[in-house]
Amino acid sequence: MLKTFSLGGVHPEENKFSAGKKIEVLPVPEQVSVPIAQHIGAPSEPVVKKGDEVMVGQLIAKSTGFVSANIHSPVSGKVFKIDDVLDASGYKRKAIIIKVEGDEWDESINRSDDLITDITLSPEEIIKRVGEAGIVGLGGATFPAHVKLSVPPGKKCDILILNAVECEPYLTADHQLMMEKGEEIMVGTQILMKALNVDKAVIGIENNKPDAIAHMSQLATKYSGITIEPLKVQYPQGGEKQLIDACTKRQVPSGKLPIEVGAVVQNVGTTYAVYEAVQKNKPLFERVVTVTGKSVSKPSNFMARVGTPVSQLVDAAGGLPEDTGKVIGGGPMMGKALSNIEVPITKGSSGILIMPEKIATRKPVENCIRCGKCVSVCPMGLSPYLLMTVSDKSVWDRAEEEKIMDCIECGSCSFTCPANRPLLDYIRLGKGKVGQIMRSRTK
Repeated sequence: MLKTFSLGGVHPEENKFSAGKKIEVLPVPEQVSVPIAQHIGAPSEPVVKKGDEVMVGQLIAKSTGFVSANIHSPVSGKVFKIDDVLDASGYKRKAIIIKVEGDEWDESINRSDDLITDITLSPEEIIKRVGEAGIVGLGGATFPAHVKLSVPPGKKCDILILNAVECEPYLTADHQLMMEKGEEIMVGTQILMKALNVDKAVIGIENNKPDAIAHMSQLATKYSGITIEPLKVQYPQGGEKQLIDACTKRQVPSGKLPIEVGAVVQNVGTTYAVYEAVQKNKPLFERVVTVTGKSVSKPSNFMARVGTPVSQLVDAAGGLPEDTGKVIGGGPMMGKALSNIEVPITKGSSGILIMPEKIATRKPVENCIRCGKCVSVCPMGLSPYLLMTVSDKSVWDRAEEEKIMDCIECGSCSFTCPANRPLLDYIRLGKGKVGQIMRSRTK
């Protein structure tokens, strides 16, 4: 019997069209726009100015707090300007725009393909290096990785869980990374185990990736303390709390972090980035991005530099199909529609989904019939129909009381609603407002 989380969940059509497609290195664009806020927390502060020459891997924006992340140049060339550019959220935000000249890398980066298994840094040095390299959670949440590795005083971590679930339909970036960079991920896992001072790591992989389960299980035999946990296919298993529940049966309390139950979760792509930072001195300035969709002529997995326009990835996958209705940043469940395909790829860009018009169009919203489906599928045990109503009516104290901040925005409620109600849209709106109110109380 395969393990899974204990509450709610749905099973959307998987549509993994790009599975098995080898990672292609995308050509360096002529110009990149590198946003200074690509992570949860405080935006970074630019340390370059217009006219400066930069190299690949050079620090261009410095973190401004503990929960913040450094940003490094993904290209070599000249800083054209620092300006507000449209990003995936649809808002204009500050970015460093660089005109590309050549491809000159910082000399301290080890560019060889050699596998380095000796971990020479101490736990403190590993956490420092991860912070300096600007590594954030690559599963989409973009939480700075060094913060997760810094276990608060009085708390103890006894298990590291690697999120290799990739439960979002369509996306295959993590799957392909495991197939091509499995050894590096294993060493990266050992690095994280050393940083956290734990002797046990579990890599959770959904059962729709039998090749990855077999490959990683074989590799794990050479590394002590690392086990592979095949999991039942159930969305949203990639949520931190759901994955901890599935792998350990521990329940993270409402409003608390995984460390409360002795666990730290890192994405498998993040783990590869940690390997590169610690063993090769390479900061995070590129990542694997899936470009896919039902009408896409060449669904692909690309290694793309941060700041590359989405349009360049779309062109490399065969261009926009004629029947395109929406281009989504991320997967169909948690992703957001892009207002423009010139927006840049960021550290959190796991996929670009091109949806045909006939499935991208929302159906007419009807009255709630009190069927309770949204309640039964919510993996956090919330009442989405009620949270939508209180958000619509601006009853913020009730929204907080009903634990709106526990919502992980997985979209299972909207997916299952027979009345096509935009439950998640309203809940997101409510979360933003309640979050503001809660922050204002602590000032």
